[in-house]
Amino acid sequence: MASPFSIVQEALTNALRHAPGTPGVEVEIHRDAGGVEVVVMDGGTTLPVEASPGSQRGLVGMRERAAVFGGVVEAGRYGRGWRVRALLPWDEGET
Repeated sequence: MASPFSIVQEALTNALRHAPGTPGVEVEIHRDAGGVEVVVMDGGTTLPVEASPGSQRGLVGMRERAAVFGGVVEAGRYGRGWRVRALLPWDEGET
């Protein structure tokens, strides 16, 4: 299974890089018998940001890792900030 940890780690790295001075970052992880939902939201930047939009490699990597296991990653603006949401399948028999 794609690791929820790796998705949270990459999303937090992106928030640190692209939302300097954010008032906060929320991380939510929910699991049920069919899957895991990971949501990471930042509150938006409060400091000047470099004009470069970034390479998108982090988002591409998260999407690729999730897709290998049948999952999806959505990312985009959410209010003043940015949200990454991953849905990953979960087999109760996995450890």
